[in-house]
Amino acid sequence: MTSESIQVTNNNAPPNKGAVQNNKQSRVLIRLVLTSLLLSIVVIGLGAYTRLTHAGLGCPDWPTCYGLLDVPKTAEQIVIAEQAFPERPVETAKAWNEMIHRYFAGSLGLLIAVIALYSVKLRFSYNKLMGTTNTDKSSEMSTNSSTKATAEKYAALKYPLILPLCILLVVVFQAALGMWTVTLKLMPVIVMAHLLGGFTTLCLLFLLYLRLNTSPIKPITSESSQNIKQDEKKIVNVNNQVKAFSCKKYVRYAILGIVILTAQIALGGWTSSNYAAMSCVELPICQGDWLAELDYENSFTLIPPAKDSYEFGHFKHNERVTIHVTHRLGAIVTSIFLVWLACQVMFKTNTPALKHYSIAVLMLLAIQVSLGISNIWFSLPLNVAVAHNLVAALLMLSLIALTYKLKQHAKEVLYE
Repeated sequence: MTSESIQVTNNNAPPNKGAVQNNKQSRVLIRLVLTSLLLSIVVIGLGAYTRLTHAGLGCPDWPTCYGLLDVPKTAEQIVIAEQAFPERPVETAKAWNEMIHRYFAGSLGLLIAVIALYSVKLRFSYNKLMGTTNTDKSSEMSTNSSTKATAEKYAALKYPLILPLCILLVVVFQAALGMWTVTLKLMPVIVMAHLLGGFTTLCLLFLLYLRLNTSPIKPITSESSQNIKQDEKKIVNVNNQVKAFSCKKYVRYAILGIVILTAQIALGGWTSSNYAAMSCVELPICQGDWLAELDYENSFTLIPPAKDSYEFGHFKHNERVTIHVTHRLGAIVTSIFLVWLACQVMFKTNTPALKHYSIAVLMLLAIQVSLGISNIWFSLPLNVAVAHNLVAALLMLSLIALTYKLKQHAKEVLYE
């Protein structure tokens, strides 16, 4: 059985006030995670907007902006700022782009810290509740020895602890990457890592949201105990819908798809951080004798030579062409694999949820490819380029959701 397994409890037991309170607290946690998830998407969009408007160094210091908590506005503030940072004249629009991104990212970090602390509180309070319940009802527990184990399994499922703490560690490291992005003057590997850190934060929050929304174990009272057989038949029917193909095998394929998509997003980050997005301006292939220009020896050197600033890139034209072409080839490989995976799942199962997730992957993939082509065709318009980043994030979330659902169904097949 899965998390929808059936647990028979004491028919005459009154509702536990502590359990009711924990249920309310769990809903609060879910709302916090959902809010942080939406805020994370906004932060990714703002990060892309900041990068594409060349505002990464709009504030040459961190975490302040020219020594201020906001942006220099008055003539006096601007004079003082330019005296302190003579190499970076104040550009108010770029400075605001950078600071707004920092404000939202800081808010996300604080919210994730609250989620981590609240998760710790819920885990300990639930364990305390379980200990009290087990002490007060030792006689019932002795007649049903599996109840405690089942409840503990439910506690671990309902209140994850390691995952929220991992997200907190990731967001702390992400803040450090944000600082290094400024202090190391847009070093490409740091900019790419900062982008991947944002995507990692988003994906882990989404995974936490999926974990928290897994259906809890529901107690069955005497009035509804006669429906147990019907519920078991429903579970068998669900298993029959997915056993036509090996869910376990497709879980592995879906995980491979996540790895491939992650690599492609990293390639996109490398392309953007090295200002190679417009190095090829023709479709479907690059202009001129592009094959002769490819240089894989130097195009993916992570540690660049020392420079005062890496703004607007440091690679030669042929090296940027190599980066761009590799990103295009990666897009082809990623598209072929995800189309194959989504079609396999969609056509080989009758489970509506799996079909819906597969369709979502295909639709978002089609939009993403269209946006990538539009970036070249229309010479990287700002709104299209930002959308390209956001749809990449949504595509990753849809693939994670598909993988998570496949894994759930694989367990159902095993427990059949």
